[in-house]
Amino acid sequence: MNGIIIIDKPQDFTSFDVVAVMRRLCKERKIGHTGTLDPMATGVLPLLLGKATRAASLIEDTGKEYLAGFRLGVATDTQDSTGKVTAQSETKVTKAQLLAVLPQFTGDIMQMPPMYSAVSKNGQRLYKLARQGIEVERESRPITVENLLLNEFDENTQTGSLTVGCSKGTYIRTLCADIGTQLQSCGIMTNLRRTRAAGFTLADSITLEEAKERSVAGTLEQKALPIEKLFESYEKIMVTEAQTVRFCNGGGLSLERTSLLAQQQTEGKIFCAYSPDQTFLGLGKVNLEKAELSVLKLFCEQ
Repeated sequence: MNGIIIIDKPQDFTSFDVVAVMRRLCKERKIGHTGTLDPMATGVLPLLLGKATRAASLIEDTGKEYLAGFRLGVATDTQDSTGKVTAQSETKVTKAQLLAVLPQFTGDIMQMPPMYSAVSKNGQRLYKLARQGIEVERESRPITVENLLLNEFDENTQTGSLTVGCSKGTYIRTLCADIGTQLQSCGIMTNLRRTRAAGFTLADSITLEEAKERSVAGTLEQKALPIEKLFESYEKIMVTEAQTVRFCNGGGLSLERTSLLAQQQTEGKIFCAYSPDQTFLGLGKVNLEKAELSVLKLFCEQ
């Protein structure tokens, strides 16, 4: 099976658990995902099947969106509700105070990765060190928070929820903890649901239960989106039958023999190449030195 299936990941499943289940249901060995979700998180998990796995390194960072629950006044070693409590605060934050600090966490900001993360330090995963009770120095990394909206906040329970649109590499639990610290309190993430990733939303997804039902009924492949859905931001180019054969054999196409206009022939520009019968062949990249549309990645039969 080739294509993309969007799974609404259930809670307490790792991303690899989902991949293992889908390998069995799809009878497809080659399956990968486009971004890990922690076991406690749910939501959009795009899976690449078959030839679509070739696209893993080329998927644009289109940003992700989350719905996150949080609680102020408590801190844990994991920065979420699954960890051990390390501190508590009696500070009662008001909704007005919370709204006032959110702009400080919007835009291009620096964030320090948590110890319980897959980030590597001197060749070792931080979470492995954290499990041994070891904490090491980490460097803050640049992230982008496109939008940060407060959906609700209960001043009595100090709980609420946020909608977060952010770049790849953003830790939402760290964001919750940092907001708590900025409010002279502390904070943790209590739940997390990813609502958008790699350009796909919950509306594109199916549950694992539906996937199992469709596998039994023989209709699971109907939910596989075409590979080219990953590259809708690129312009298309139609090539001839002869060019189709050359391209699929890894050969570059002479720019002067393509339909590309002069203004489209920008060094490094990427195009989706299609055969005369509208079959997606792969990605081509303009190479002015060779005066050709070079093959970037093939998805056609070779």
